[in-house]
Amino acid sequence: MIGPNAVLQLVAVLERHEGPERAAGLLADAGLKGLPDGEHMIPEGDAARLHRRLRAEFPARAPDLAREAGFATGDYILAHRIPRMAQAVLKLLPAPLAARALSKAIARHAWTFAGSGTVRAVDPWTFEIDHNPLVRGEHGPAPLCHWHAAVFERLYARLVHPGVRCVETRCGAQPGSHTCRFEVVRWRRAD
Repeated sequence: MIGPNAVLQLVAVLERHEGPERAAGLLADAGLKGLPDGEHMIPEGDAARLHRRLRAEFPARAPDLAREAGFATGDYILAHRIPRMAQAVLKLLPAPLAARALSKAIARHAWTFAGSGTVRAVDPWTFEIDHNPLVRGEHGPAPLCHWHAAVFERLYARLVHPGVRCVETRCGAQPGSHTCRFEVVRWRRAD
């Protein structure tokens, strides 16, 4: 099982960019009969099929669409899942301490976004997901987990330091790997 935002936020992004009919078609192509209610966990296979269909249908745009959905998922988590007091405390802490606390919380609640995958906080700035269900069985030369990277990035940028970016440096879909590795790094926009 996985959290419903893996589907809900992606469908909302698709509706905005492609229209409701195209989003509904992609949902149907992925074998989903409708949207989850948002109150309960959903089978991870449903989310995986939708993300796979996104990558197949929009290969060039899928990374940006998945990222937008990941940011929206992070916003949902901030609005509904992390208590305001905890957010305020994290924002007051120095970045290294806030990152340590946030990484522990993410690892504790990983089942909501990683399903049957195994999440490990390597250090306060690095995560790994072994056997990530959103890319399980897929193969490709480049990282595919733009949704996960965006969720991590949004949480860290809002709670730890605004100048961070999360980069997937290795993907379970790449040859010789079954682990997705995400690194939160300081980032400066080139203006």
